[in-house]
Amino acid sequence: MPEDVRPRVRLFGELLAHWAAERPADTALIFGDRKWTWAEFDERVRRLSGALAAAGVTRGDRVAFVDKNHPACLETTFAAAGLGAANAVVNWRLSGDELAYVLEDAGAKVVFAGTELLPALDAIRDRLPALERVIVVGGDADEYESFLTSAAPHGGTDVATDDGVLVMYTSGTTGFPKGAVLTHRSVLAHGLAAGTAFPIGPGEVNLVAMPLFHVGGSCYAVSGFLYGEPSYLTREPDAASLFAALRAGITHAFLVPAVVAGIAQAGEAALKAFSRLKYLCYGASPMPLPLLRTVLAAWPDVKFAQVYGMTELSGAVTALTPEAHRDTTRPERLASAGTALSGVDIRIVDPVTAQDAEVGEVWVRTEQRMAGYLGKPEATAETIVDGWVRTGDVGRLDDGGFLFLEDRVKDMIITGGENVYSPEVERVVAEFPGVAEVAVIGVPDEKWGEQVKAVVAGDQLDAEKIVEFCRERLAHYKCPRSVDVVDALPRNATGKILKRSLREPYWRDRDRNV
Repeated sequence: MPEDVRPRVRLFGELLAHWAAERPADTALIFGDRKWTWAEFDERVRRLSGALAAAGVTRGDRVAFVDKNHPACLETTFAAAGLGAANAVVNWRLSGDELAYVLEDAGAKVVFAGTELLPALDAIRDRLPALERVIVVGGDADEYESFLTSAAPHGGTDVATDDGVLVMYTSGTTGFPKGAVLTHRSVLAHGLAAGTAFPIGPGEVNLVAMPLFHVGGSCYAVSGFLYGEPSYLTREPDAASLFAALRAGITHAFLVPAVVAGIAQAGEAALKAFSRLKYLCYGASPMPLPLLRTVLAAWPDVKFAQVYGMTELSGAVTALTPEAHRDTTRPERLASAGTALSGVDIRIVDPVTAQDAEVGEVWVRTEQRMAGYLGKPEATAETIVDGWVRTGDVGRLDDGGFLFLEDRVKDMIITGGENVYSPEVERVVAEFPGVAEVAVIGVPDEKWGEQVKAVVAGDQLDAEKIVEFCRERLAHYKCPRSVDVVDALPRNATGKILKRSLREPYWRDRDRNV
């Protein structure tokens, strides 16, 4: 493991100032054929802080960024933080009504928008009373560079560690999203904790490919910046960008399992190219065990790290280490989310009685937790209880403290009085030959209340044979009573399967809230 050179800073601005002083001429960020040194990056951020201050942004305000990945988004987060303001990084895939809701909820004074997103923003402009200015990023109409260079470097503002730096909106799989306010304290605590499980050494390059509107983008990027080594940012995690990053010498990457699956399915050439990585971190959704075994075998020299966390916790709170991935004495732990990161406490709590339990809701206590949901004190109080964050996930801890996630509290299937945790069933279905992806849901049953249904995508799948396969491996009540074969499962922008969308046709016009 490389020497831990990460500075223990309190504020975002101190991080850039540290590396600008220690390694001014070293590369901080790469984007396509452009590079910025730590000194350049620090000065640009301080100039942008000055420009935002001149535009009327002050402590406690929000700005917003609506675009695909761009260095300007990272600069905006640091620059706003220097004023005690927060950057609401918005999912650029949102529909018009969703975009209007998020931007109005954020109350952003200034919005940075990519050229291709301007039509969507123009269409809702009259619904955003707090918005004072839109600054175009990129393209022929770029205004960002002139806005940044128009100001002198900002001298600094009285900023507290619990001031917001990011407003990250939850995925919104159950209604409108909520804005989790992440602070200097929470994001830097996450960077230090997660970086310990994913260290970056001299001469290594960290890939930032996942969307910056996700904690796996923005907060992961901060984890890499702490090491003072270069980060390589891609516009999107498409094949061309990933291969360009490999040619540029990236050594570390965080990817969601869906992207890893695409690499595995692309053939031997792709598998060989990615075998050059030193570390591969994955998370945001479970990695199907057959896929994980495939890439573990294909990349014997790659160190794998799985992380589990949530937006409200600034990112990861547990990690399955490279050693645990290849521990043949405890192979069952490949299905776990690993152990708690440094500074993280985990409880398993009965969601009804709020007492400790062997299987129950996962509660987390850590400095990584959000300040709260923007403008939603009641929702905050429901999620944060006596300093513990209720994750909404059902889990258990084994004898070594490895966390196994069984289901979402709201997704648990109750059939004939028995609790069925869908991930257990999904792990079995995923082993059936040809299954590429699977989701298990509960659907109405007049006798049992609910019955188990599997929805699968893949090649040449026989629904009846899948049911038979499960009956050989699971208790009868856990087995799918029916299987739907589809072309692809619905996912949100961060790659999570939308079980709500799968359940909705079956529960429509019924009393249960899906």
